[in-house]
Amino acid sequence: VQLQASGGGLVQAGGSLRLSCAASGRTFNMYNMGWFRQAPGREREFVAAISWNGGSTYYADSVKGRFTISRDNAKNTVYLRMNSLKPEDTAVYYCAADDSLRALGEKEGLYRYWGQGTQVTVSS
Repeated sequence: VQLQASGGGLVQAGGSLRLSCAASGRTFNMYNMGWFRQAPGREREFVAAISWNGGSTYYADSVKGRFTISRDNAKNTVYLRMNSLKPEDTAVYYCAADDSLRALGEKEGLYRYWGQGTQVTVSS
């Protein structure tokens, strides 16, 4: 599985962005998908996850109510809609795929496949 993240950019605080992650392969609809981010000088952290059929979602407390994860299995794509962006949301955002068929989770170790990352910068 190859993952290609896109949609990052520079936005003012309070603005919005939508990230996309396109996946190759015919079994995308069997994977739980996640978004993670890494700010300069910090460890990578969990942002959001969505189950294989979109029926379940899970968010980090820091983004709950502002970010929305969704997926379109027909397009092999997962999205992260980010509203009310804050300077502390500045990071490289990564999408990841979990093919383990386990429950939705936030641990990096669950996710076997990773995209290359897309930069999100929020100015104050």
